[in-house]
Amino acid sequence: MDKTATVTVSRWVLHRITGKRIERSKKYLVHDERNKLRQDDVVLIRNCPPVSARKRFALQRVLKSPLTERELARARLAGESTSTGATTSSTTQTA
Repeated sequence: MDKTATVTVSRWVLHRITGKRIERSKKYLVHDERNKLRQDDVVLIRNCPPVSARKRFALQRVLKSPLTERELARARLAGESTSTGATTSSTTQTA
């Protein structure tokens, strides 16, 4: 779906009899105007008037993105290797 992302919100609850922690999760459809969300992003969403039959939340901002963290780590690594004059080889895996 265009301009729509599915966001999973997880929380931990205690089982009322055994006392063990159980993870509960719920999925929400979120309006993403610019289609900028990627898988495994940590986001902040907010309530909004209904955009469609099931979409009642809008993306407020992306808090953490694994892709940008990887790019920053690569840039940091490249900066360290050029400043020390050492050469390093790295392998990348594509999914």
